[in-house]
Amino acid sequence: MAPDHRSPKDIGEHARELHRKGIDATNSGHPVRGARLLRAALRLLDRPAPADGTLVARVLSTLGGVEVVLGNSDHGFELLDAAEEMPLAPGDRGALRQQRGLALILVGRMTDALACFDEAIPLLRRSGEPVALARALLNRALLHQTAGRVRLALADLDACAEIARAHGAVDGLPRTLAKALQGRGQAKVLTGDIPGALRDFSAAAEVYAEHGEGMLAPLAVDKGRALLAAGLPSEAAAELDLALARFPRLRMDQEHAEAELTRARAALAAGDLAGARRWAGRARRRFRRRGNDTWAEVAALTLLRADFTAGGRMKPVAVDAAELATRLTRLGLRNDAETAKLLAARANIAHAEPDAARAALEDRALPGGPLANRLLRYLARAELAWSTGDRRTTLAQARAGLKALEAYRNGFGSLDLRTGVASLGRDLAKTGLTAAWATGSPEVVFRWLERSRAQAFGIQQVHRPDGETADAVAELRQLAGEIRAAELDGTSAAEARRRCTELERRIRARGWEAEGAALQVSRATYRGVREELSKRDSVLIGFLADKDRFRAMVIDGRRASLLDLGDATVVSEALMRLQSDLNAVCGRTLPPALERVIRASVRRQVGVLAQELITPLLPELGDADVVVVPTGVLSIVPWGLLGPLRGRPVTVAPSPSAWLALSTAPAPETSDHAAVLAVAGPGLEHAASEAGRVAKVYPRAEVLAGNDATIEATSKALAEYDSVHLAAHGHHEQENVLFSRLDLADGPLMAYDVQLLESVPAHVVLSACDIGQAVVRPGDEILGFTAALLYSGSRTVISSVARVDDGAVVQVMESYHRALARGTVPARALADATCGEVLMPLVCFGR
Repeated sequence: MAPDHRSPKDIGEHARELHRKGIDATNSGHPVRGARLLRAALRLLDRPAPADGTLVARVLSTLGGVEVVLGNSDHGFELLDAAEEMPLAPGDRGALRQQRGLALILVGRMTDALACFDEAIPLLRRSGEPVALARALLNRALLHQTAGRVRLALADLDACAEIARAHGAVDGLPRTLAKALQGRGQAKVLTGDIPGALRDFSAAAEVYAEHGEGMLAPLAVDKGRALLAAGLPSEAAAELDLALARFPRLRMDQEHAEAELTRARAALAAGDLAGARRWAGRARRRFRRRGNDTWAEVAALTLLRADFTAGGRMKPVAVDAAELATRLTRLGLRNDAETAKLLAARANIAHAEPDAARAALEDRALPGGPLANRLLRYLARAELAWSTGDRRTTLAQARAGLKALEAYRNGFGSLDLRTGVASLGRDLAKTGLTAAWATGSPEVVFRWLERSRAQAFGIQQVHRPDGETADAVAELRQLAGEIRAAELDGTSAAEARRRCTELERRIRARGWEAEGAALQVSRATYRGVREELSKRDSVLIGFLADKDRFRAMVIDGRRASLLDLGDATVVSEALMRLQSDLNAVCGRTLPPALERVIRASVRRQVGVLAQELITPLLPELGDADVVVVPTGVLSIVPWGLLGPLRGRPVTVAPSPSAWLALSTAPAPETSDHAAVLAVAGPGLEHAASEAGRVAKVYPRAEVLAGNDATIEATSKALAEYDSVHLAAHGHHEQENVLFSRLDLADGPLMAYDVQLLESVPAHVVLSACDIGQAVVRPGDEILGFTAALLYSGSRTVISSVARVDDGAVVQVMESYHRALARGTVPARALADATCGEVLMPLVCFGR
């Protein structure tokens, strides 16, 4: 190397600049580049000429921390030791202690790290170094948060953010502010404020996009954790997969391992046990390679949870979980230790060791602990009571857990989150329903059906999106038009489709940030439902799933029964085949032999469903009208096609409460004097004819067809008319149900749009396609276009659970509306209109 003839002062200035750039690169999420710059700075300072000892110590400590980030832990701590051996001023000593504290966090030595930060922060306050003080507060907050001390974490984060805002011009503080916002979001996840957490993450992302693009990947991991806490494992997995694709080039080994562990939890929540084990195993190996035994133990907890969920030998799980709880307690991870202890209790219950389980449950719940642990404690106590034959305590513990979940749900403004969060109480609801059924009391079963079914219907809608969301929706509509045009031309629209997926994710994410209203959910009473059923000469069938069989609660104004029904697997297979057959034969001219085969299959599957689900109930039904409260796959049964129900009015409701609320609301006018709107969408051969024939039934009718059937005109009409008939192509989006849609002249009208309307028609007909389908989440929370109308206030929605022949449906719809105009109730009008149509899977939803 050629000799460097620069003065020591110039060399020092160059080293300081390299040090600054190294810190900047590392904090921007590029530690490999940061280490390279810091090593160059250290080489400049390692010369015979006198060097600035303080600067050498700072470069040594910063490089030591970065080496730990990169997985070179032993070398990193050697550099930190060397830095601390140098004579330093108190402020510089504080900076070194906070740097060592950060390195200790990365290797899982949390107690030692906290001691370092507790020493560093007073020194840094006295020395007046805002950047180092803000970072020390930020990192101590992380330690408090990890240990479950959320109040202390938030206090440090607020102090950090205040410093960062006050000294915003100082290099590095914008990123520190972003990290404080990110940390606040992490803490809010622990307190259950998911919308608030997501807003903080969005604010942090805006800063990172400008000042630290490499930090967007760790931020996505935190967002994934928040979505898991909201019961959306698939959405969490999507965020995590995007982050995991970026980590290899960022060389953030600790964050990479945390992302793998969070991905394991998402797989576990989704029921993918093999995936959970695979991701958790990867994370544990990566933590161990880094020497981070603390996080390796947290990964071991996820592996044990997967083993418990898989069933099998529970005794080893109980023993391992109890031992792991002890180790996690020693490491200061109180929340994780509590999870392990509760897991040990549940495994002991499953292993028929109630005394061991009782001992594990004697500890009080941690104050301020995460909701997941509180729900797990209620569940374990309910299971323990059930195992000892104490039904009353079983029901009380399950009820208390669901009440806590209800309070949590009320904080969500997003329908997506409100329906997703029910998954957190899935096992509690199942335990409560099982215990309720064992009482043999229809009234007790009714109350539990109410507690565990479609709770999102009891929470007020949140309207009005922000401007950014409105712009994204507008772009989404435009792209949908481009995609449709490309389909008609037979060309590709890959880029438009990619952009649509991105916009849908963005719109959903903005919706997740909306706060809810803490409203008291009003539930129907057993007596109230029976009185209304008596008035309407109706009988209610509440279906339940219990392991491998369906069950039914049947109640009317005079009596109530609990009955066991058919095999769940047989029903599911028949239903899937039936839907496939109906879609195959819909509106097509098939070879006669093939059509005969499909029609025979339709009759066979309909017969199986009737035999398994309805025939055992016939003595209880008499000749009354029927209200069905389905569960799971039963949400797509075309009830009117089943022999025992053909020609009988059948209404499908999400829950008894939803049915009673809709039934007792003021009824819209259904006579021939009613004001009715008929809309004909594009691409349906008979849509204009259908709309015209429907309009002729009513003197006060308006038709929107051709270029007049726009999104704006239809949306405006939806807020003005009591009754609307929509003859338009529908698309049920299984993977993103908020964007299920109807095709109109200038683009799609989406379920998302319906949720934003201030008012909707009391009566809506969706006569085409399979827009009556829904995604059914745990707790029988439903999402889809039909569900969006019901959530928004429509009393009755007529739609199909399989494809509809748009030629055959014209006469059916005219007959239906003529009956309505005579004052016939919707369910009866639909039953009469479809009675002679063996392939017309229209269903009356609501009331």
